[in-house]
Amino acid sequence: MSFDDLLKAEADVIQACLMDALTDFPNDRITDGMRHALSGGKRLRGFLVIQSAALHGVPRNHAISAAAAIEALHAYSLVHDDLPAMDNDDLRRGQPTVHVKWDEATAILVGDALHALAFELVAKGPLPDTKKLALSHSLAQEAGGRALIRGQNMDIEAETAQTPLSLADIESLQSGKTGALIEWSCAAGAIMAGENPAPMRDYASCLGRAFQIADDILDVTGDERKAGKRLQKDETAGKATFVSHLGLDGAKNKARELVAEALHALTPYNAEADVLRDAARFVISREF
Repeated sequence: MSFDDLLKAEADVIQACLMDALTDFPNDRITDGMRHALSGGKRLRGFLVIQSAALHGVPRNHAISAAAAIEALHAYSLVHDDLPAMDNDDLRRGQPTVHVKWDEATAILVGDALHALAFELVAKGPLPDTKKLALSHSLAQEAGGRALIRGQNMDIEAETAQTPLSLADIESLQSGKTGALIEWSCAAGAIMAGENPAPMRDYASCLGRAFQIADDILDVTGDERKAGKRLQKDETAGKATFVSHLGLDGAKNKARELVAEALHALTPYNAEADVLRDAARFVISREF
């Protein structure tokens, strides 16, 4: 099976888990909004959870709930990020954003519900309670004020800052806004297995930065129909990005360097980590 086919197959499994989790929810606009927000996407973060679990000998059925959990949390972050008070986007995954399809209040509540669903999914999985606690604790750290929310706040502050962000500032911002959930996804397998997650965190750090650089490149060169979202917003707003600092060719070279570092971080795992190596190559070759 090709990497693209494997990614799609795992996305279908994760989607089924997410939809199953909503079967006992009330039939109202919040649940409809949750389903809308959970539709589409590459499911790369959930895929990384499943693959990191396999790499550490964790049974597949023990990883699916955690994979769905990170996708629910990611969906929450997108719903809130798209709000007028944040990035003010009207298109996500080729569909109207939640606040456009319904309204801002609904979008806020949908995001809140998805955030809670993520921790519900971790808690209801078949792992031992001690492992579920470790996953929940680490997910809360990555999703909160230390990482994801910190990065989002830096992004908001940058929009009105007198001086554009430096390259170091952008890397710090993106380590939270983009990198935090990718890092949790990659470390999840080791956490479930009770093993040292440091090598996977090293891999994830490089992967997350390469992913964001690829996003910045696609914002300049991509196709909106494939991306499913508005492009060239950063350039129009005069926002500092990896591309604005490094240039298009420089950004591409930096992304390739980071992928090489990610591959090196997987050296201890030998051939067993080949799918994760393919994932690193995928993040800079994707078209959306």
